Amino acid sequence: MNHRQVAASASMIALYIFDMGGVVSLGTDVSARVADFLSLDRPDLRELARAEFDSLMRGQITVVEFWRRFSRLTGREVEEDLWGAFFQPRPNRAVLELVQGLKKKGRVVVGTNTIAPHYRIHQENGDYAVFDAVYASHLIGLAKPDPAFYNHILGAEGCRPEQAVFIDDLEANVAAGRQLGLHALLYRSEGRLRRQLRELQGDGGP
Repeated sequence: MNHRQVAASASMIALYIFDMGGVVSLGTDVSARVADFLSLDRPDLRELARAEFDSLMRGQITVVEFWRRFSRLTGREVEEDLWGAFFQPRPNRAVLELVQGLKKKGRVVVGTNTIAPHYRIHQENGDYAVFDAVYASHLIGLAKPDPAFYNHILGAEGCRPEQAVFIDDLEANVAAGRQLGLHALLYRSEGRLRRQLRELQGDGGP
């Protein structure tokens, strides 16, 4: 892509979609701590809880129902919500500074796979306050990398795929966004993301 093509594509960008955990917030994966608490190997926890967690993430069951089903599957009674109990996210301040700059160029929203207790804690912490909107899997009933997740956000924002930038730290989610025609960027560091955005925008970036 030459400089003119980059500038032309950048002029069309109206929407920036950020993943939350691993991009905007750090320390969001509590599965290791939950597994340790339950004296389980992490892969065993994931295998035992996979279907139920997917349902929880899409808002199809409550967290109470999740642990009820988990207790029935494992024969171990879990009396508190461990996903919420161990969740202590930290803001990625460098990325939040980047978000502030991008808001001068277009709408900046969150597109996140999450669960109700994590969403509540983020809200209480004010972690979503900088964003123009939040699209959370448990509220919209859709989760990445399902193409319907991305299309839901594009439809709600009135935006075409080529007008949107999507940032996520998981390759599968980035690949799904790219297949739909979004400018999908794999997050590895704030510095690398700035460079990617400068290249895409062709105007010095945020």
